[in-house]
Amino acid sequence: MVLQATVRSRRIEFELNSSILPEDDSSSELSGIPVERKISYDWKHVVSIVISSLTILVLIIIWEAVTYFGLVQPLYLPSPEAVILKLWEASTTGYMDATLWQHLSASFTRIGLALVVAVIVAVPVGLTIGLNRTAKSILDPLIEFYRPVPPLAYLPLIVIWFGIGEFSKVLLIFLAVFAPIVVATAAGVSKVDPIRIRATQSLGGSRWQIIKFVVLPSALPDILTGVRIGLGTGWSTLVAAELVAATRGMGFMIQTASQFLNTDMVIAGILVIALVAYLLEIGLRYLQSKLTPWQGQTH
Repeated sequence: MVLQATVRSRRIEFELNSSILPEDDSSSELSGIPVERKISYDWKHVVSIVISSLTILVLIIIWEAVTYFGLVQPLYLPSPEAVILKLWEASTTGYMDATLWQHLSASFTRIGLALVVAVIVAVPVGLTIGLNRTAKSILDPLIEFYRPVPPLAYLPLIVIWFGIGEFSKVLLIFLAVFAPIVVATAAGVSKVDPIRIRATQSLGGSRWQIIKFVVLPSALPDILTGVRIGLGTGWSTLVAAELVAATRGMGFMIQTASQFLNTDMVIAGILVIALVAYLLEIGLRYLQSKLTPWQGQTH
């Protein structure tokens, strides 16, 4: 009997893996698409990159022209050369007893810890909300109650309750990241095709096998989208979190520079934050395309 149950379980896993997840004969997202369409896609992608690069170049030229002709005082808008020089100084000699890399490392540590904890907690909560109506009735109002509130609104309360240590900073970022992941996960679960669930049940699949082989793969694109949204929200909240008794971090660096009217350092910090956020978004998009290659395909 034990052997029969094991064989049956393996059979269910094999059939679910082969039938529910789409086949991916190539590592490319464009596998199965005619060569002409691939070339057209590549050309449009190149044109998009060129246009984006030209847009950034035009903005830099306008910035350089405005500062070169003295249309704005350097106190309010320093030249690109001054900002680059400040970045180099911060990277080598440091700023406020820490180099740029040390400030970045402190910020990455806080947001990385908050993101990992948020994913670990939010995904099971989202799955529970999507699969259980009673849990949804209990948890959904609580999440929807605090989700629209800006993180800065409950920052003073967090400081009163937990002090000004690292825990308060990580908790603030966690709260900013948690809600988008929960909402996205629950939405992904609600989109699961009931036919797939019934097919799994007809094969004798248990509730855990339904969640593992049907619900999670179907909801994964929405979960990753929620992580992308949450990371963007958390990264913007990071600056506010580091204004509270921090000694390192990008938010601390910008805040300190603004107090001393170091506009070039403020702009340099803003540009670094924007660049890092952009690279994180590109990385998550790439990860999403690799983990969910079937997304957007019609079978």
